[in-house]
Amino acid sequence: MGRLSRRAFAMAALSTLATTGSAAAETGSVPTGAGSLSAAARRPRAVTEMRGVWLATVANRDWPSRPGLTPAQQRTELIAHLDAAARDGLNTVIFQVRPTADALWPSPYEPWSQYLTGTQGKAPGWDPLKTAVEEAHVRGLQLHAWFNPYRIANNTDLTRLVASHPARKHPDWVVAYGGKLYYNPGLPQVRAFVEDAILDAVKKYPVDAVHFDDYFYPYPVAGQTFDDDAAYDTYGSGFTDRAAWRRDNIDKLIRETAARIQQIRPGTRFGISPFGVWRNIATDSRGSDTRAGVQTYDDLCADTRKWVRENWIDYIVPQLYWNIGFAAADYAKLLPWWAEVARGTKTRLYAGEALYKAGDPAQPAAWQDPAELSRHLTLAAKYPQVGGHVFFAARDVAVDPVGAMARVVADHYQQPARPPR
Repeated sequence: MGRLSRRAFAMAALSTLATTGSAAAETGSVPTGAGSLSAAARRPRAVTEMRGVWLATVANRDWPSRPGLTPAQQRTELIAHLDAAARDGLNTVIFQVRPTADALWPSPYEPWSQYLTGTQGKAPGWDPLKTAVEEAHVRGLQLHAWFNPYRIANNTDLTRLVASHPARKHPDWVVAYGGKLYYNPGLPQVRAFVEDAILDAVKKYPVDAVHFDDYFYPYPVAGQTFDDDAAYDTYGSGFTDRAAWRRDNIDKLIRETAARIQQIRPGTRFGISPFGVWRNIATDSRGSDTRAGVQTYDDLCADTRKWVRENWIDYIVPQLYWNIGFAAADYAKLLPWWAEVARGTKTRLYAGEALYKAGDPAQPAAWQDPAELSRHLTLAAKYPQVGGHVFFAARDVAVDPVGAMARVVADHYQQPARPPR
């Protein structure tokens, strides 16, 4: 994702009651009878649900705490985040390993991330992704590798990239927009390169899933145009308009990535965490009862509803980063809308939760109540399609300023949960 600036990144955790509506069956009560039962026989079976957290590295959001720490210090901080997840009963860490067209593993395609050493391309002296996978698995956690497909830099100066950076070698691949640099999704060679760069990690490490966030075409910036005229002129024939062509470009990325993951490491899952509103009902009768200022289908050219309905992805985690009762985008309206989208598909649905908003004085009054997120999990228990939750983000799990995560754990995570597979 890198989820930065305008949105929160989510941490995931699922209520043990919010799996498939059959929590009682999952707990497996043991019939009583003559003779005593062993402790193992009396112990409830763990439910299966997603209880996840996003671990963001872009701009050192969650980890490492700052660039330039020693390998030992970085490793200690990383392990602390994994320990915190295990302590709170979570079972999945979604680790951002490609925040800005760079890498947190030794990649032949892209440079080492500047967020490790402070200098893009400088080796950190260890392999963070390898360590994260190994240490997560030791703790019974799944490790989902999180990639941002198209973002190159949070500035528009190509010369600030390391000289060997692919974007400097192929400036024709690059579009400057909104104060940032992006790869152009409309170029087939860009799509192939992005897939190759991502799948290198899948080849090298037994990650449990590949994860994309909500950045496809960039969020709209007033008064600016994403200049892909040349690509559209070359590749856009046969489409009704530019938006349809752009959506097809993203559709191709999703379908091709899904297929290549299975070719390289069968059984590895593919999940996406989009902005929580596909389309408002005023725009499309199939849309949600919302009045959101951004619609993923229209503004990011990402038809997230189709990906679910067509079973192109294994799971989806819409970022439902609003409180219950929020007028423009009510959690209590969006959750059942997504549940209906997922109904009858093979795509699993998890809810993205805005832990980062809890206790933030800039947020609405609902977020000052430590019980707001716990109420989300209680509500989700009513919808069998909701198979868990992911929380944004790891730093907020660790600090938990108003005890919102502690309340979730106390109310919903007292019983262990197996991660979905």
